[in-house]
Amino acid sequence: MPLTLEITTPEGRVYREVVDTVVIPTVSGEIGVLPGHLPLLTPVTDGELRVTRRGETNGLVVGSGFVEIEGDRVKVLAEFAISEAQIDESAAENAIRRAEDALKAREKMDPAEVEHLESLVRFSVAQLGVKRRRR
Repeated sequence: MPLTLEITTPEGRVYREVVDTVVIPTVSGEIGVLPGHLPLLTPVTDGELRVTRRGETNGLVVGSGFVEIEGDRVKVLAEFAISEAQIDESAAENAIRRAEDALKAREKMDPAEVEHLESLVRFSVAQLGVKRRRR
């Protein structure tokens, strides 16, 4: 019995597939989800989400959000999400540089803006990690 994985960002649904397993980065560590998993609602952190489908494992990078597991449905609501194939290393490096430059004035920023910029850095670093590890 397979799982249905759906990943949605503020821009809309970015992924919906029937998969065998999924490993999700949560604030308390990675969790592996197999069919029949107990119901769960937990925060997701920036990092690699690994999907196994037909014996092949692929990575996506997700930003912070939440995951809801109910029966054989896994719904991830994330601030950002990108597939490994879509990752542009130079764009991720530039995003890190811009965010780090902006964070130099963090004392003058709203805490929500600081958190957003820090999240962008974590998301971009995760993209680079996924892309460079697969070489």
